[in-house]
Amino acid sequence: MSTESQANDTAPNPLRLTVGYLATPSGNDGVALACALASATGAAIDLVCVVKPMVFDGSPGLDQYQERLENQAAQWLSEGAARIPDGVETRTVVVVNESFAAGLIGLAEQAGAAMIVVGGTNDGVLRRHSLGTVSTELLHSSPLPVALAPRSYADRENVSLDMITVAVPVKQSAANPLPFALELAELGRLDLRLLSLVSLDSPFDDDSARAARAHQVSVAKELLEATKASVDTDLDVDVVVADGSTLDEALDNLTWDQNDLVAVGSGHLGADKRVFLGSTAARILRWTTAPVIVTPKD
Repeated sequence: MSTESQANDTAPNPLRLTVGYLATPSGNDGVALACALASATGAAIDLVCVVKPMVFDGSPGLDQYQERLENQAAQWLSEGAARIPDGVETRTVVVVNESFAAGLIGLAEQAGAAMIVVGGTNDGVLRRHSLGTVSTELLHSSPLPVALAPRSYADRENVSLDMITVAVPVKQSAANPLPFALELAELGRLDLRLLSLVSLDSPFDDDSARAARAHQVSVAKELLEATKASVDTDLDVDVVVADGSTLDEALDNLTWDQNDLVAVGSGHLGADKRVFLGSTAARILRWTTAPVIVTPKD
């Protein structure tokens, strides 16, 4: 592993973001999200490119070829780092690992990072999320929160994060992203929006179905108000119930702007202290145009 430091501060920053980078539009999306987070929180950025090791098979020049790959990665990182504003402490790191995701996780844990930041893929719907191999692997194994940038996030101008929407779980046993989101909001002075999703998913539209749905909305509002009352902060806190006949319709009724973030918890099937993308979080990823942070279970 080779490291090149580019520090803009005299003292190391204890709050760090590990950013997976490739010289692609999705790589630039991840850098843009990291810059927005760093601007809000004062975090430092570790820009990381992972190179697979060449398996020695006796061929001459293999070591030189490996060195060439690492040098090319370092050049890409230099170009990516040029997209980061002055004043943000930055270092570029080339990691040699069989797995891009495992290399990112290893570096993040070594650096004591607060989260891992990546872009999606280039073949999704504009401004929406599209998961690739690396992001999918991270979303099913990372011990740290994973922040995902939607497609073309780097093309947005004048992004200044000002609100984080938290998907509050209905069941107390579910993974709760609120503690993480609250800490991030206080650090970045972001407004909080507590969200509950309501959908009956009933094939019927009659009085009983409407009454059941109205009851669900009432219960969701009570949950959110109770959650709001439990939050000890001087930040602005809002509550919203996204209501629809289906979960997709409920999500489609939500509005987002370019300065939003979303925090969701991991699914119940995941291992403790690991990120696991559950079905509700996956639906949110499908519909929102905002960056999404998935927090580990427990």
